[in-house]
Amino acid sequence: MFKKRLLLVSLSIILLSKAAYSQEESTVPQGVLTLEQVVEFALERSPIIRQAQLDREIGDRNIKSNLADWYPQITASAAGAYNIKLQQQIIGDQLITFGQPYNSNVLLQADQTLFNRDQLFASKSSKYYRQQLEQVIEDARINTVVDVSKAFYSILLSEEQLKILDQNLDRLEKQYKDAYSRFDAGLVDKTDYQRASIALTNVKSDRNRVANSFDAKYDYLKQLMGYPDSLDFRIEFDVEGAVGNIAGDAADPLILENRIEYQLLKTQQTLNEIQTGYEKWNYLPQLSAYYRYNWNYFSPNFSDLYNTSYPISAVGLNLAIPIFQGGKRVHKVKAAELQVERGNVEIENLGNQIKTEYSTALADYNSSIYQWQMIRENMEMAEEVYNIIKMQYDEGIKAYVELVVAETDLQTAQINHINAFYQVLEDKLDLEKALGTIN
Repeated sequence: MFKKRLLLVSLSIILLSKAAYSQEESTVPQGVLTLEQVVEFALERSPIIRQAQLDREIGDRNIKSNLADWYPQITASAAGAYNIKLQQQIIGDQLITFGQPYNSNVLLQADQTLFNRDQLFASKSSKYYRQQLEQVIEDARINTVVDVSKAFYSILLSEEQLKILDQNLDRLEKQYKDAYSRFDAGLVDKTDYQRASIALTNVKSDRNRVANSFDAKYDYLKQLMGYPDSLDFRIEFDVEGAVGNIAGDAADPLILENRIEYQLLKTQQTLNEIQTGYEKWNYLPQLSAYYRYNWNYFSPNFSDLYNTSYPISAVGLNLAIPIFQGGKRVHKVKAAELQVERGNVEIENLGNQIKTEYSTALADYNSSIYQWQMIRENMEMAEEVYNIIKMQYDEGIKAYVELVVAETDLQTAQINHINAFYQVLEDKLDLEKALGTIN
């Protein structure tokens, strides 16, 4: 009977676990995903963002722990002792023995902080610590958007390269068959179809290399997204829409306050200023109130120890005034002031770095757009040249070697074009990050 119950319980646990796992899987998007869907999922499940969110929760608990010192602190303690030798003293001509062999006490005490610089610092800085923790999460979100988008573009680039290579393979296979047929008919020597074979093998090798890169690239994207390894998806992208957006782009003016790194440093500088005030508060006294209630027990016999109690109680104030600490407080205040000064230099330096980063990103973006447009013209020209030479070769005007050169030029121009286009997309991301406009 026991074994049957144990089996039923085990089956129930397994079924519940499978149901929970299935429910979790159902919330994970599968099939074909757009860039927006991939980024949205990453913002929810990315390990980097989840770590930052946990850090925020840890920080919030630490803040609440520090603020808890403003509330009454209640403690209880108990002690007991057996006096092997009782204290004796001569008073007049008599030897007086003090105390009882057995004694015990139970103490209940409540303390209330009235004025303490540590609690003042915790109260004043808690708002900015929470703000800093939120900014760290925002920084993680921005980096996740950039990294996930670039990983997404890397897969798209490989897909576009694969399409180009497949098109070239179709052309080269037809050319190889045509060249072999001409050789077999005695119209040309064998070098034509041999060149076709070499070109075909090279393209097959390139295609194999690109095709084999997909698994690694998808695994990297899954890692950034926090996507389950047991599930799969494919991506899609509106290339024409992206081209239209690029054509209509205009660079926004740089505003330093939009950069999350700048916001973080400004928040840290505020905390540095509060720290300076905290060190100056070290000259102030500390004041607290207390209430004690103490139950005392005395008896010559252990069995009668707790029969009668002799309670005492007290209420009072504790005042601690720092007078002299060997110059320690002066040095701490000066160090805190120097930290504020250092923070100002760091903010100025970061502002200059951001301006340089923005200038570099803007120059790279404009350069990549110009290069992409030039390469696109080259690709269109290479395609036109190939079509003309192919027609002339079919008519017997051009040699096969010229067709091979035209084919190679066309493939190179197509690959360069798609590489240049995705470089534009990546540089656009870097520019948006430099501007602080990534949401």
